[in-house]
Amino acid sequence: MLLLLSPSKALDFETRVPAAVSKKASEPLFAGRAAELIEVLRRQTPAQVAALMDLSDKLAQLNVARYALWQPQATADNGKPAVLAFDGDVYAGLQAKALKAADLAWAQEHLVILSGLYGALRPLDRLQPYRLEMGTALKTPRGKDLYAFWGDTVARWLDERQAAEAAPVVVNLASVEYARVVPRGSLRARWVDVSFLEGAGNDAKIISFFAKKARGLLARHAVLKRARSVRALEDFAAEGYALDRAASTATHLVFRRPRAG
Repeated sequence: MLLLLSPSKALDFETRVPAAVSKKASEPLFAGRAAELIEVLRRQTPAQVAALMDLSDKLAQLNVARYALWQPQATADNGKPAVLAFDGDVYAGLQAKALKAADLAWAQEHLVILSGLYGALRPLDRLQPYRLEMGTALKTPRGKDLYAFWGDTVARWLDERQAAEAAPVVVNLASVEYARVVPRGSLRARWVDVSFLEGAGNDAKIISFFAKKARGLLARHAVLKRARSVRALEDFAAEGYALDRAASTATHLVFRRPRAG
């Protein structure tokens, strides 16, 4: 079983990476494809980047500088393991900095972080600072946007990773924007979506901030439990969430809690 996560806009390149974790860092599998995208981005002016990504002038200039510094080979000096570099709401739930070496080793084999620049990252893959959301309409020789650029690359890789599994499963904890890079119809694996609802009855709704953190919490639950099946996720109960069995199906787990917060 593989669990998909979105990346985050917020990055942490200040906190030191423990030496034991740094030694286990890996190279992104699609670094060559990322280099193609960087070359396209390097041709953009700060004003073009601002318009393309709806950024302030300051953030556009920051990211143009990042593209200029990006190298085909990440090192301990210019890169950081993805699960420790991303610092948004999902990663507040995952709490990767508190995971033990054995936990991170398991996560390396079962968590996948989708990325506009890198396609798909394992938790210990070294990334360099960047900003490129999957929904960005960046034209490349491969097509009109990043979905065209990545095509079925990520889906094929997910199938390859579970080629030896009799009943492969992909649990989607990513946002709609990122999950769209995986054409579900081309997957051999069973696809399972997960929703987190706040409130009871017909008034229950998904609140983005809480849902993002809950995705990270469920991923952490999977790591600590060494979950290898969807059933192993069903007893997730962090921060008041519980499985709504009546609303859940074989392809959609629904967790809810009585009230937000």
